[in-house]
Amino acid sequence: MKKKFFLFMALMVALTAVLAGCRGGESADGEEKLKIGVALPDFDDKWLSYLQDGMMDYEKEAGNIEGVYVDAMNDAAKQMSQVETFISQGVDAIAIVPVDTESVGTIVDMANAAEIPIVVVNRTYEGIEEATAFVGGNSIDSGIIQMEQVAKLLGGKGNVAIMNGQSGQEAEIKRTEGNKQVIEKNPGMKIVKEKNADWDRAKGMTLMENWLQSGEKIDAVVANNDEMAIGAIMALEAAGKLEEVTVAGIDGTPDALEYVKSGKLKVSVFQDAAGQGSKGLEIAAKAAKGEEVEKMNYVEFELITPENVETYEKKWQ
Repeated sequence: MKKKFFLFMALMVALTAVLAGCRGGESADGEEKLKIGVALPDFDDKWLSYLQDGMMDYEKEAGNIEGVYVDAMNDAAKQMSQVETFISQGVDAIAIVPVDTESVGTIVDMANAAEIPIVVVNRTYEGIEEATAFVGGNSIDSGIIQMEQVAKLLGGKGNVAIMNGQSGQEAEIKRTEGNKQVIEKNPGMKIVKEKNADWDRAKGMTLMENWLQSGEKIDAVVANNDEMAIGAIMALEAAGKLEEVTVAGIDGTPDALEYVKSGKLKVSVFQDAAGQGSKGLEIAAKAAKGEEVEKMNYVEFELITPENVETYEKKWQ
């Protein structure tokens, strides 16, 4: 009998520990916190770090949320495993910035099967209607806004080189599609170079160095994000060619705004990282409480030029 009693007690202690692990802590007023699993693709990505800051700021402001943040290190299989862990822990909701747009459909299906709300942030995909909600920009708009300004600066003619983000990601596909829509409307413009630099400054610099060595005349470098654009600027500057080339990026990060102010980066497009992060966590919390939420929640893109750059500097203060 003693053995059975101790075995029963051990099982009860283990069960209590598991249940405790599935619940969030308590808010200041004693209310149980909502536990939200946040699956991010890469903690080292500068723009995504601002998105995460927005989530954390909202978490502090709300007071009734406990966010659990995990880094997939740009590994889709790892991200799937992390979401499986969230599901087994019984989180109240999941917010995810997908590593890629191929695996996220399966991840959303897993969350739906477990009846856990899942909010996709920043990167959409075909089948997004299966998720609880999407929060982010309409990526094609950013590519259109960016290239329209480049076309204006070039007078509607010139050789364009496009630096793409990580292959297969929704933002890489749609931003470039937006770029090309504008070029089709400007017959004096043509794409002479196009290659991936994976959102990375160093890779953007190396790619620009290779393009310069090819001897091809390039009038504008249009990058899917600011980090690659800054890399291109560094290579052009080192080669004494920056004055000959119009460089454009997307995101409007603090680093990029410095380059806009200096006149080295002619164009950027503001993508509100903190706003997307904050809104993403807010929608996830509402869904966790059983509230109705909008399916598509867009945060608009805005053109940044040397003339209005100070407006965007204030957004980061």
